[in-house]
Amino acid sequence: MAKNHFKFIAIGSLLVIFSACKNNVASSETTSEDEVVITVKSDNFLNEGLAEPITIESRELSDGTTADCYKIVVTSVPTDHDMGPWCPDNISDDASAGGIWLSDGKVYDVDGDFVKNLATFYEDDTWMLYNQETGEITKTSTKQECEDAANPNVGEEYQNYCVECLPSYVTGITHTYYIPVTPKKAKTAYSFSRGPQGGGGLGGPPPGHERPKNGERPERLEGHAGPPQNNSTMPSNRGLAFNGVIFNAPAPVDNILSAYTLAPFDDAGGHINLHEGYHYHAATGISTKIKQEDKHAAMIGYAFDGYGIFENTDKNGNEETELDESRGHYDSIRGYHYHVDKAGNNNFIDGLRGEYAL
Repeated sequence: MAKNHFKFIAIGSLLVIFSACKNNVASSETTSEDEVVITVKSDNFLNEGLAEPITIESRELSDGTTADCYKIVVTSVPTDHDMGPWCPDNISDDASAGGIWLSDGKVYDVDGDFVKNLATFYEDDTWMLYNQETGEITKTSTKQECEDAANPNVGEEYQNYCVECLPSYVTGITHTYYIPVTPKKAKTAYSFSRGPQGGGGLGGPPPGHERPKNGERPERLEGHAGPPQNNSTMPSNRGLAFNGVIFNAPAPVDNILSAYTLAPFDDAGGHINLHEGYHYHAATGISTKIKQEDKHAAMIGYAFDGYGIFENTDKNGNEETELDESRGHYDSIRGYHYHVDKAGNNNFIDGLRGEYAL
């Protein structure tokens, strides 16, 4: 009986161990969405785009907690590609003389022919941005004209102008941003309000971040795509490219067009205003990127909640379709991350899935 009793104990122990092993296997297969959390790598930012070295500060987050955040002071000047051109000089110019325009999900070259045919493009004979005798395109040529024409209340004297603000107009501007070192998932994602692509002007600085240090004029909160839907402190900008240039809210295309002005972006998807400097409204694949070892889309920057931002399509040109309401998803290599919208949609991401620094 003693031997049989031992057998029962031994068999029972083995069953317990086997059951525990089964439980362990089952739990390893059932992974949480945040099992892999990728911290922000400050070394990914190009030193040339920084006004000072990146440091870490403890900051309050949007949920009221505190966390270590990278303090990133940028110059808003890309060092990995040229800025411009934006407006061509003459309707005879080819695409190399101008930038791009975003409309209805498509990207158009702003060459001379595009400017010449704006009346047909928008089915409105009021459009006439060039001299019919010489072919010369009417565009802003001074800093004052840039500011006046980019004003949301632009006067009639600037109607039918091609608006371009030059890098020489915004020297010395810096912006300070804070990004959590370790992303923290929010209980509910913060949604950006696209609105009617309105806001006025050619873009503006986000609330909650430090103002430019050029000391020329107060900030105007223009160019935002409407307030966030669930938090008034939410930054209107989306994130930072590795070169330190901001991923801005959608450009206020409706306001621009209603004044019969055209404010092209350069081939990198950026243009300039006097308050924010150079900034992006579309990702066109020109700024610095980090290619992935698999076929996944390349990484181009960080959102303000610390999650990575990746290109729209993968190495084979395929667009990621299974994205959440913020334009993000999860995988075991990159953790949670975003994929930017198509360049022609004048948009990057639709919200922040994580908590952000105030």
